[in-house]
Amino acid sequence: MKSKDLFSYPAPRQYVDGQWRVGGAGAVGVVTNPANDVVLAEIHGASRQDLNDALAGAERAFGGWSSTSAHQRGAVLRRAAQLLRERADSIALLMTLEQGKTLAESRMEVELSAETFEWYAAEGLRANGRVMPSRVRGARQMVLPQPLGPVAAFTPWNFPALLPARKIAPALAAGCTMVMKPAEETPASALALVEALADAGLPAGVLSMVLGVPRDISELLIASPIIRKITFTGSTGVGRALARLAAEAPKPCTLELGGHAPVLIFDDADLDRTVATCVQGKTRNTGQVCTSPTRFLVQRGIHDRFVAAYAQALDALKVGDGTDASSQMGPLANRRRLSAMEELVADAVSAGARVAAGGQRCADHGNFFRPTLLADVPSNARAMQVEPFGPLALVSTFETLEEGLTRANQSPYGLAAYAFTRSAETALTVAEGLHAGGIGINSFAVSHIEAPFGGLKDSGYGLEGGSEGLEAYMHQKYVHHA
Repeated sequence: MKSKDLFSYPAPRQYVDGQWRVGGAGAVGVVTNPANDVVLAEIHGASRQDLNDALAGAERAFGGWSSTSAHQRGAVLRRAAQLLRERADSIALLMTLEQGKTLAESRMEVELSAETFEWYAAEGLRANGRVMPSRVRGARQMVLPQPLGPVAAFTPWNFPALLPARKIAPALAAGCTMVMKPAEETPASALALVEALADAGLPAGVLSMVLGVPRDISELLIASPIIRKITFTGSTGVGRALARLAAEAPKPCTLELGGHAPVLIFDDADLDRTVATCVQGKTRNTGQVCTSPTRFLVQRGIHDRFVAAYAQALDALKVGDGTDASSQMGPLANRRRLSAMEELVADAVSAGARVAAGGQRCADHGNFFRPTLLADVPSNARAMQVEPFGPLALVSTFETLEEGLTRANQSPYGLAAYAFTRSAETALTVAEGLHAGGIGINSFAVSHIEAPFGGLKDSGYGLEGGSEGLEAYMHQKYVHHA
């Protein structure tokens, strides 16, 4: 047992209408370090009274916050970003302890969260309306963007600071208030954002954060007439359930759901650069990324060399505790993902796939699993149908560009898709032909705060990031003044 586990991790609390409190529903679970199985803290869930207080606070605070100038709202976000940077090392350690990712990745996530706050602080100043040429002399026809109202937000455990930041920042910049439920498995990272905002002067009630049983909280919040919008990042199954609840109101949703990203690797790709990029892209956050590259479709001429080089590079990777500076990939975040990796590998092998790298646990404690490359994976393997959400790469071959596009687009998911080629013509063809919300050419970087991010098909609807992310929290009021 490591001292940093015992003395660095705080007891999770709810933040309700400007007050820190222990959840009134009692113990609902624990936070566990995925690297060593040490229990870090006990989670006390929000009671019905806690949730009603959070809703009442969001309703009461909305009038004052929405009428606060965009400059003043932005100043709070900028100050919070500064505090996040000052506290980056301590927040990163908390994130690594509760989620498992390497400290380098955790520090980067804190920086990106701060950048998100700053970007929307500026973008809030550009929430411009417009005046249209009038039909009648002396009249005015105007469109005024206005905040929707209190928002219910739900985020998962894989990016426990950045994903909350991508919802909090645009909502607050737009003038909305929010009640957020982050993942119970990784509460400290999200609560660190709230603490920074509170210390930056955010008024009570503008942002509340609650923990507890997900279904109970989501049903109560979404059904409340106070909530005017829902935003969710997570699995497709849960997203469908929340969309049904929202449709009964009806209330608008932004749903960023699962992915199963294809990667087209053409014969003319730069092999060394492609392999290096694929290692980094696949093992980032131990593969627990909705945009993670998964189905590697490799053109026949480069296939054997790619598989050999990719397998060798994955085998050389050091997997270990994220607090160890020498670790290049941390553990999976929970036991569920560890069991899923084992089951998916066993199913694929039984269907005819070949293990080219990894394929098994690599420690007798914690949730460590070797980065795994499966070659010659048949289309009926379960891993080809469901999102692995782990360090599992599936390789098969294709002959022509047309065949590659067809196979890449066969998935019901459409969040991200990628291609590696040195041909400008091929790059343009696949960029237009791939059915996904984000396309990476010779890159897996398809999510930047200044650009829209969202999926097609079973990957959800609505956009985060960019000016579109701000617009998602506003309605366009039309005014005709005769």
